[in-house]
Amino acid sequence: MTSFPSYIGISMTARLVAIIVACIAGAWAAPALADPCDGMLPTKGTTFSGVVRYVGDGDGLCIGPAGRPDRWIEIRLADFYAPELHEAGGAKAKRRLERVAMGRTLVCHAGRRSYDRIVAVCTIGGRPLGNMLRAAGGQEGGRGRSK
Repeated sequence: MTSFPSYIGISMTARLVAIIVACIAGAWAAPALADPCDGMLPTKGTTFSGVVRYVGDGDGLCIGPAGRPDRWIEIRLADFYAPELHEAGGAKAKRRLERVAMGRTLVCHAGRRSYDRIVAVCTIGGRPLGNMLRAAGGQEGGRGRSK
């Protein structure tokens, strides 16, 4: 290893620690990958349907035609509040939603918009998806949960 002249005043160990800290800080602050859902959102009060193509977390998913993310509608479930992905139980909640809904047809009733998605109550075969998640052991705990 090349050593720097002593007048620089920084040891190689200190430089290495600074580099490692900077890398960790950069990775920590990196933005999450965006979901692939780019379809137009339905208006409030509209009933719409589609096959679940993507699950982003324990209460967010996208529906639409196969191979057409430009037409996938991003949905935030109105009747279930999963823990956030970075919180305890968040990854498990995402896997549960994938297990219950992936590849299945949802019929949804659009509510309000939330960021770039529609908040909706959705059913599978007439059963509310929120109830299905609770029956599958889903514990609510997300930020949107009413106290």
